[in-house]
Amino acid sequence: MHNKVRILALALLGVPGALPALDNGLAKTPPMGWNSWNKFACNVSEDLIKSAADAIVSSGMKDAGYQYVVIDDCWQVSRDENGNIVPDSTRFPSGLKALGDYIHGKGLKFGIYSDAGTGTCQNRPGSRGYEFQDARQYAAWGVDYLKYDWCNAGQQNSEASYSIMSQALKKSGRPIVFSLCEWGSTKPWLWAKDIGNLWRTTGDIADKWSGSKDDGLGVVQILDLEDGIESYAGPGHWNDPDMLEVGNGGMNNTEYRAHFSMWCLLAAPLMAGNDIRNMPPEIHDILTNKEAIAVDQDPAGIQGRRVKKSGELEIWSKQLSDGGRAVSLLNRGGAEANITVNWADLGYPEHLSAGVRDLWLKKDLGKMSGSFSSAVPSHGVVLVRIRP
Repeated sequence: MHNKVRILALALLGVPGALPALDNGLAKTPPMGWNSWNKFACNVSEDLIKSAADAIVSSGMKDAGYQYVVIDDCWQVSRDENGNIVPDSTRFPSGLKALGDYIHGKGLKFGIYSDAGTGTCQNRPGSRGYEFQDARQYAAWGVDYLKYDWCNAGQQNSEASYSIMSQALKKSGRPIVFSLCEWGSTKPWLWAKDIGNLWRTTGDIADKWSGSKDDGLGVVQILDLEDGIESYAGPGHWNDPDMLEVGNGGMNNTEYRAHFSMWCLLAAPLMAGNDIRNMPPEIHDILTNKEAIAVDQDPAGIQGRRVKKSGELEIWSKQLSDGGRAVSLLNRGGAEANITVNWADLGYPEHLSAGVRDLWLKKDLGKMSGSFSSAVPSHGVVLVRIRP
């Protein structure tokens, strides 16, 4: 009994590591892939998903680490007389097992979407009451990743609802990454570590630099919401600030580079959400920057945090497995500005000599002691790797 009381007390205190983590052996680094929603919404089809899988391979995204091809909402239309979930046969004429086989044939992994409520966000059938049946079906189709939303959930308890599907996936006989999408509404970082591999920490992202809760959160609003919960993330269990908007047209390339850099610094799942079949070279180069991706995928799995803020100018730092730091100089303001990071901000002694490499210029800037300064464009970042 004392042990139960202790665990409960630790959970109430919000002590990271107090609860056992889900260990399904998956998502040891943040998942990387592509999801249909941000660009295509409900307009999904077999042809679209196949061509996206083709594009991940042909564009070099697969080589850069992208693995999961995830169909979001609207693939399902009903349940049959036995309660089995029925895919839209007009849009997916070959069925989802065949689609999963196609994706696997490309050396990629297959992701799908459902909801913890009675209906999905687009009012297709949800999984409430069918969790074990749906999980068995997903396993039979060869699904590797489940995004599980939180619409039409009424008075359901989020922790209990997500726990049921977590158990169902464990019993399905197939390893399936579990992505909780309850929008951070009940602080899942406090309870989801032993339930899922990643959990949304905020409401939906919008394709803009700055926004509000009413019209979708911009990149900088999401960053503010991530700061302070970094201790809950780690290998196998990640804070998810939502999918990438890079390339969807609402921001400029400087802003997209900053968006991508900051997600890498946050050890966030990197789920591209643009039309990867038709992307300009500048967008392709952002999404496939292997040096930035290496920051995201660093095996230590430490989420970066904001270490200094002066008005619109910020410094974020992420500890890396080699003892180095990835550092982002972020300018949220409307004009170019100079930003200086002092070694003390990073937990280094001032006299330390460290090599500095710019990850977007892909260039070593030399050895420095005490600090590093750079001009940073409006709504931009300078992303560097600092190695003692």
